[in-house]
Amino acid sequence: MAIPLPRPLHTLSADDLAAAAKDRRWPKWQTMALLRSLKLPVLNACLIPPHHSAATLRIAAHALAATTGATTLMIRSDGGVEKKQYYRGGNTFPIEEIPPRAVGLMADRRAVILAEPTNRFTNRLTVLVRIDRPGRGRPGSFTLEALGPGYDVADLTRGQIPPQVTATLGNVDFSHYQSPCWHDWKITGDRCPGGEDARRHRRLERLAAQTLTDGGHLTGAVGAEHAEAWLREQGFLQLFGPQATREALAKRARRLFEDAFFLAAAQPNRNWHCLATAFSVLEESRAIYWDLVDGEHKYAATAAAAREKERAA
Repeated sequence: MAIPLPRPLHTLSADDLAAAAKDRRWPKWQTMALLRSLKLPVLNACLIPPHHSAATLRIAAHALAATTGATTLMIRSDGGVEKKQYYRGGNTFPIEEIPPRAVGLMADRRAVILAEPTNRFTNRLTVLVRIDRPGRGRPGSFTLEALGPGYDVADLTRGQIPPQVTATLGNVDFSHYQSPCWHDWKITGDRCPGGEDARRHRRLERLAAQTLTDGGHLTGAVGAEHAEAWLREQGFLQLFGPQATREALAKRARRLFEDAFFLAAAQPNRNWHCLATAFSVLEESRAIYWDLVDGEHKYAATAAAAREKERAA
């Protein structure tokens, strides 16, 4: 029996999306399908499981490029509980470079997600969204952590870069929607002296060591000054301009709060305690969601080890 070719996410039927949203083998793809089924904005993408061939990968790349009109595609990897050492995806490459870069991931039994490209140097707003369910002695809460122009999601999730602005709502019951008033929000900014300079420097260090090196833009021994020079040469000046993050977050906060109720209601794990997702406003003002993370699954191995250690104590 022939294995069906992968199809772009935006061409999947409601039934196809429902089936993909229940398949826990590929957590990123599972949540992308869930987001798409809820009609929330998500990148068009294609999943290539590791049992597929390099030829299938090549066909899928060209099909997605034709569908989106793109000449480059983003590479991500998917499958199981993430480890400390794994491919840091999110970079975009020309179509002809996709197969040689992605086949190694499939050899490691990781699925490949190809997605339409974004420019991670020119984002207008990046937000990490956290949804905490009420529990014993613990009220529910909703938290937004935001970075402004020139930053991206990885800065908040993996880059150890503190947010410029944090907005929180307390005493939230995600089983019953109640529209918050503006005075219910607690919005705080990072007022640390020199904080913005340190944040920008850390961002440039990450770009030099990871993003620009992986993309072949920088080689050899590189540092923050090399990343800054490259960004300026390309005309990507967002990181060095005004950072009106508070105003940008305030404009989106209510809609993000409303979306959180859809996500909580649709979560397959009905015993969830904490959900998280990331949201970006791209240069062209297009808004997208990334992955919806259930901490009980993403960090299952770590949580199990912690519980075992607690029992032993």
